[in-house]
Amino acid sequence: MPDIAEIVVDQADLLQQCCDRLSQCERFGFDTEFVGEHTYHPELCLVQIAAPDALYLVDPFAFENLDPFWRLVADPLRQVIVHAGREEVRLCHNAFGQAPGRIFDLQIAAGMAGFPFPMGHGALVQTLLGKKLKKSETLTEWRTRPLTPGQIKYAFDDVRYLLAMQIKIAAKLKELNRSDWAEEEFQRLTQDSSPREPSTETVGERWRKIRGSGNLDRRRLAVLRELYLWREQKAIELDRPARVIVRDDLLVEIARRHLKSPKDLEVVRGLTKKHLDEIFQAGERGQKLPFDQCPEATERDVEAPRVGLIVNLTNAVLADWSIRNQLAPNLVASNSDIRNLVRAFLDGDHKTADTLLLQGWRGEHALPVLLEVLEGKTSVRIADPSADAPFGYSA
Repeated sequence: MPDIAEIVVDQADLLQQCCDRLSQCERFGFDTEFVGEHTYHPELCLVQIAAPDALYLVDPFAFENLDPFWRLVADPLRQVIVHAGREEVRLCHNAFGQAPGRIFDLQIAAGMAGFPFPMGHGALVQTLLGKKLKKSETLTEWRTRPLTPGQIKYAFDDVRYLLAMQIKIAAKLKELNRSDWAEEEFQRLTQDSSPREPSTETVGERWRKIRGSGNLDRRRLAVLRELYLWREQKAIELDRPARVIVRDDLLVEIARRHLKSPKDLEVVRGLTKKHLDEIFQAGERGQKLPFDQCPEATERDVEAPRVGLIVNLTNAVLADWSIRNQLAPNLVASNSDIRNLVRAFLDGDHKTADTLLLQGWRGEHALPVLLEVLEGKTSVRIADPSADAPFGYSA
């Protein structure tokens, strides 16, 4: 690869020149460095950009905002290349109020072109281009200025090969007639990664993942849900990690108690005193919720052995099919996707399953193969133990 310009952007005229150049590009790549341990939203520390003829490092600390850049990212007229771009989607949305308009995620695309998923940036560069990158700055402190020469080189290298890799992977997707599949995945990444204000709907069932919630009855689950929602909203308001506002175990402890006033919270060890009134009010909302609107207690599943056996077989068939079709099996479906499909099938209607396997290209191409086996219309045997895809199938 020929040498191209490497430009550090820390002045208004340089940012303007960078954006003017990008506005002329049909595609460009970018990556970010951020710190996420101390705030609710990640703190953006550096933006690395790859244009066909130049690499840019944009220092966000030198500008009031980077709206001219984010406007280009959000414009669907340009293709924006990222690697594992979930955080880049979030940062764009948080900074500019919009998600990237047309994204190409190299990690996802590689998984759809026969490479392992998820594949790290350095491994993908080496596999596709034969270049070895040093990852010595992975845990560096990106908020400190000035940046060291090592940090600057690392940051440039993080985007140096994005465009070249995209060309190779896009060609492979086209050869496999899979470009539309990849586009579907890029859109799903954009939608799933875009942050939304916390509400009962957007929070969904995430609060159920708190350890100890499975031992609560419906009324206490309602209290826990309200406490969780309040914590998310407060964390955004203060721009602090949610765990810093109130720990998970304390949410469960509060939900267990029958509170009559904020004073009752003063005996809960580890609870910040300045939020007691708001915590009590959140718990009270859960206490006053009509009982029929309280969350159902999740029954502990005692699954019949046959379910696990069928799930294992279905997973194996999916892996075999994926390898034959040059797809990363864990990109096609998770074990949870398979389990939900099998459970719904055994209950009599696979279409009720909560699984990606019912959607888009998965529903059109992978699902019929699995249903043929589940319905007993296709038999599976070990046809070639030495093959990567060892199964044989017969009607």
